[in-house]
Amino acid sequence: MPITLNPYLNFRGTAREALEFYHAIFGGTLNISTFADYQASEDPAEADLVMHGQIDGPGLTIMAADVPAHMDYQGISGVSVSISGDDDATIRGYWDGLAEGGTVVQPLEVAPWGDAFGMLVDRFGASWLVNISGTAA
Repeated sequence: MPITLNPYLNFRGTAREALEFYHAIFGGTLNISTFADYQASEDPAEADLVMHGQIDGPGLTIMAADVPAHMDYQGISGVSVSISGDDDATIRGYWDGLAEGGTVVQPLEVAPWGDAFGMLVDRFGASWLVNISGTAA
């Protein structure tokens, strides 16, 4: 099995909505397992929360889960998910999707190094860095 490094995002009760949002943007295959699926819920009210969700798409894997109420949760902070490549149309489509309902921190525009670069926080609180290489100034 090849080694894979990918983001694993944690949410408080919104993992399913976030995964469905990301799936609509990136495509691929979405699989979701709940705490009930593994009889792992300490609180019956949390049985339908996401214990593990995963999107496998072209060139990406995103995993996510809900943090149960009995566990500490500080939100998503201190890390950004980075998307980079040279497929301008595809990556701009990702940018537009992620920006919907989110906050653009740095518009996606030509940066001093010649690539298009932007930063945003999506509507679920995840930070994204987007870089499109080879963009002419």
